[in-house]
Amino acid sequence: MIKPLLTAVIIALYAGQLWAEQFVFDVPMHSKGASTFYISGKIGDMPATEFMVDTGSSYMTINEITLAELQVAGNPRYIRDLKGTLANGAEMLVPVYTITNVRIGNECLLEEVDVAVFPGKTRQILGLSALLKTAPFIFSSEPPQLQLSNCHLAKVKVATGSQNQLAAGTATP
Repeated sequence: MIKPLLTAVIIALYAGQLWAEQFVFDVPMHSKGASTFYISGKIGDMPATEFMVDTGSSYMTINEITLAELQVAGNPRYIRDLKGTLANGAEMLVPVYTITNVRIGNECLLEEVDVAVFPGKTRQILGLSALLKTAPFIFSSEPPQLQLSNCHLAKVKVATGSQNQLAAGTATP
């Protein structure tokens, strides 16, 4: 009787540890009011940008200005046109591209992300085409934070020299 109970406790503790280790990328969010949350990120080799987090958006979205800059670098690959329904119910035909990489926060690197391109200089949206690559993920409003899994480690420059800073604080020359 004690051996099966002890086995069950050990399995439960181990499973809990595995669950906790899945969420190794914590990305802070900040609010700009109206119950919207934003995170910092980067698309390809472009300067850092801001994404509105929208779990109700099927696609990550970028604007035409960002697309034009990515096209100069040869990054995006056209996939198709998509007829989408906006939050206000209006329908819009938008092109969908695959972009090479997107960094969420400082450390979570996603590769080959499908993005819908909206006209003009609209805000960039972190939608499900990117977020599902990090599944399982947790969106928390209090404290405002994304917890992500299944990310590639993004290399970022360390201010103190020529080392690369990897996730979890590991530095390489």
